[in-house]
Amino acid sequence: MYRFFGKDEHNERYNAKARSILFNLRDPDNPDLRRRVLDGSVQPERLTLMDAVEMASDQLKKEREIYSTIALQASTLGEADEQYASTDMFYCRKCQKRKCTYYQMQTRSADEPMTTFVTCLVCGNRWKA
Repeated sequence: MYRFFGKDEHNERYNAKARSILFNLRDPDNPDLRRRVLDGSVQPERLTLMDAVEMASDQLKKEREIYSTIALQASTLGEADEQYASTDMFYCRKCQKRKCTYYQMQTRSADEPMTTFVTCLVCGNRWKA
């Protein structure tokens, strides 16, 4: 670790990396990392270059993968369909379709009308109406 981070005892990157390695090696839910280091399949030099994701237990890696898949699906499936009113009263100038969602928000003072934000469900174009 001295080669990668320097020999200064006040080096924050060095201290953070040392804490991360120590935490992951002592973690009772991560015996696999400890076993791999002891049997030599993970060299100490490699251990200093591994990030927290690589040092995580197999169970934690699976959980992270599930959460990232769920997040990806939620972002690409168009949550706007469920949250906002869908209508054909707005016309998208980009794709010339009328399948849109919209919501309204008060962006100016209270005595002025609400601003309508429109999103085209076909091409994803957004505008204020």
